[in-house]
Amino acid sequence: MFFQVFVGAIAIGSIYGLVALGYSIIYSASGLMSFVQGELLMLGSFLGLTFYKYLKFPFWVALLLTMICMFLVGMIIEKYIIRNLQKSRTNTIFIVMATIALSIILKNFAMLVWGSNVFQFPPIFAVSRIKFGKIWIQPESLMAIGIALFVMLVFHFFMTKSRLGTAMRAAAQDAMAAQTVHINVNMTTAFTWGIASMLTGIGGMLIGPIYGVSAQMGTMIGTKGFAGAVIGGYGNMYGAIVGSLMLGTIETFAAAYISSMYKNFISFFILIIFLVFIPRGLFKGKVYGD
Repeated sequence: MFFQVFVGAIAIGSIYGLVALGYSIIYSASGLMSFVQGELLMLGSFLGLTFYKYLKFPFWVALLLTMICMFLVGMIIEKYIIRNLQKSRTNTIFIVMATIALSIILKNFAMLVWGSNVFQFPPIFAVSRIKFGKIWIQPESLMAIGIALFVMLVFHFFMTKSRLGTAMRAAAQDAMAAQTVHINVNMTTAFTWGIASMLTGIGGMLIGPIYGVSAQMGTMIGTKGFAGAVIGGYGNMYGAIVGSLMLGTIETFAAAYISSMYKNFISFFILIIFLVFIPRGLFKGKVYGD
């Protein structure tokens, strides 16, 4: 029982981590809080479902196409919505409200295109369960853990070792100084939003085969990803991962050993505790303007 619950906890925590990474890198790059991440996860799930179930692409091809589409969606949001609002010197709160409005638009768009029912992915593996000793594990959960952790590792090396990743970090730390060394800040910011959207879309593609896909799915998962980012330290990408894994573990074990009725209560109670007593999170997240 314990191992089975533990695998489920790491799987959902890893997906929260991908969403939390999206929140964190956007905040690090621009000081903005984007509340469209949950609906981007939902959009990624629906795109993956369309590519895999209806267009009959292999799962890995469907995942790659979903990543490309979500990257482009993020760049479009930044270029045509966020950037124009910033150019008009709009108050930051209005930009945040724009992301909330966009989340509602995406949710209604999904219901218009795909409907409001819950859709199930066709089987990805030849077996529905894998036996480990006396317990059975869903292979999609193991796949979600493996892909999510691999993506996080690749993202780490991209941000720390690649020239583009270094440019993105430099632009996030000091945009004016970055421009003086010929870094295209607009391009790096657009890439940041594209990568945040892509990471969230991957999370949607991974959670769809486990829990199904619906237009409403992004609301709670997006909020849990936000909570994971806050617990870990908002704006800190490593904190986002650790905080999300911690949140996923606590809520999953609470659901298994206490009651699933209290799962969300416990998750958000922990969030409140951190906001009150440890507002900068475990990894002392960035306060924009420090």
